[in-house]
Amino acid sequence: MAHIVGAERLWMARLRRRQEPLPVWPELDVAACGQHLEELSRMWPEYLDEAPDATERIPYTNSKGETWTSTVEEILTHLVIHSAYHRGQIASDVRASGGVPAYTDYIHAVRQRLIE
Repeated sequence: MAHIVGAERLWMARLRRRQEPLPVWPELDVAACGQHLEELSRMWPEYLDEAPDATERIPYTNSKGETWTSTVEEILTHLVIHSAYHRGQIASDVRASGGVPAYTDYIHAVRQRLIE
């Protein structure tokens, strides 16, 4: 979960053309992950309310030191897919350990008004 948090914070910083002090693979406990996720849940609507141009090209340097440029649309699409991929890994690990993973079906949550 800490990697999901670190990656989202990193991409938010890149989109805002700022430096992110949190590494992409941070060592965070569950409580710290929760705090960062709460902060991100405020940051994303603020960013999206600014109506970013989906075709705007964002230059950045990846964790390997390579310089790239991606559009806002490409970055946002990557974030959705990236976090879903890792949430699936977490669910698989929980299930393999005999647990019941969190229910993460988005459309169900919308229908049940669990999220806005």
